[in-house]
Amino acid sequence: MRQMTASELREIATDINNEINKMSVLETQIQFIQEQIPKNPELSAIFWESLALKLHNFYTGCERIFQIIASELNGGVPSGYDWHRRLLNRMTTPHGYRPPVLTSENAHLLEEYLAFRHVVRNIYGFELDPSRVERLANNYYQTWLVFKQDLEIFTQWLEQLADNWEE
Repeated sequence: MRQMTASELREIATDINNEINKMSVLETQIQFIQEQIPKNPELSAIFWESLALKLHNFYTGCERIFQIIASELNGGVPSGYDWHRRLLNRMTTPHGYRPPVLTSENAHLLEEYLAFRHVVRNIYGFELDPSRVERLANNYYQTWLVFKQDLEIFTQWLEQLADNWEE
């Protein structure tokens, strides 16, 4: 891994924070959709599909952040048929001077969203299991909170490292 400059470290933190800001829009959208399902039972199938897409988007945002970190700090993303799962797992371990990005507990929570994203991409929306979508939507808020906390700690580390390299 090459030596990064303070400016490059700050740019990585900015890129991560930009993704977090984009992902924060999902929280309001997920809550709105969940509120609409009981109010509009005749449209519930459409709402379940929309909710599934929002949960898909949530994990896609997580993975974008992991790709930024892996590309910039790890030297690249994994390859192979299971690269998505390997990328998630790599975020729980230190790499070179980089500390873990996620706790093992948070990675375990995110594994379910990774698997679900695969389902959403490979079936028709009307084939979704509403009970699984509902469970993931209900768990989303805690998972999102813990994810943001882990990333906040990580971006603070990047900023501190940049500050120390400038001294």
